[in-house]
Amino acid sequence: MQLASFTNRSPQLVQTLEALAQRQNHQEIADALMQELCGITVLVAKKFSNDRTADGILEAYYLTLGCISLGISQADIPDNTEAQLSFLLNHGAEHVFQMGFRHIKELSSLPYVAFVSDFDNDSFVQQRNVKALFSEICRADPNTTWSGDETFRKERLDRQVNKNIIDCAKWLRKKHYNGAIQDADLDANAVIAIAVIFSIMGDGRIVARTGQKDIENLINRARDSKPDFEAGWEKLLKKVPPEYHYILRERMDEHRGTIIKKILSKAKIKSVLTEIQDYYAGNELEVDYP
Repeated sequence: MQLASFTNRSPQLVQTLEALAQRQNHQEIADALMQELCGITVLVAKKFSNDRTADGILEAYYLTLGCISLGISQADIPDNTEAQLSFLLNHGAEHVFQMGFRHIKELSSLPYVAFVSDFDNDSFVQQRNVKALFSEICRADPNTTWSGDETFRKERLDRQVNKNIIDCAKWLRKKHYNGAIQDADLDANAVIAIAVIFSIMGDGRIVARTGQKDIENLINRARDSKPDFEAGWEKLLKKVPPEYHYILRERMDEHRGTIIKKILSKAKIKSVLTEIQDYYAGNELEVDYP
């Protein structure tokens, strides 16, 4: 059995301070840097923790340490302590902190899930999300290992995927066969699932929202005509911008041996209908009869 490997690594700021300590005549530079770090810590305590308690100041110190480390880690510089130290001294701790915090704000603007709601535009919710991400990613104890930069990279990749899924769903909504869908709320995975499921008929329609009767009719028509669903999917792909093809192909691969197989099988129509409603149509289902 192969064991997973773990890299023990202190925050980048700690590494750069250790490198500074190795330089000759570093005291004046170190004093100025520490004063700057103290000033940032006080500001962070006032805004994000509590500047009136020792625990609040300590928490702000951890957040400052991690945020500057994040700024260093995302900078376009060689991955070594000397380069990172030079970058920090040339730009100043406050500037590097602001770089790290901008990364957090940009990450917060990307969707955590592939779902859009009116609440996403609420300023209180947005500020709360920034604060939560700031605490989750940037909290760094200098006496322990830190992986906030890796957490940030992974979270950014995941959220970018969610954004692409949402953009694909929005495009499908605009092209809905019965007119563009304008609702503010959007269940992106459901929109894509519906479009993939209904395109098996190969009739050229893009379906981005559906109802119970439409699903039942689809099942009956598919069982009567036995459509070439692969050809139907190719027709859909020809209409959709290339940047969304990989998303649709992933869903086609997922659905081919599952729900599509059941639609074309002799399984009870009611059970297939219920499965589509419960696991695929999501919030994009229009309930048109009990």
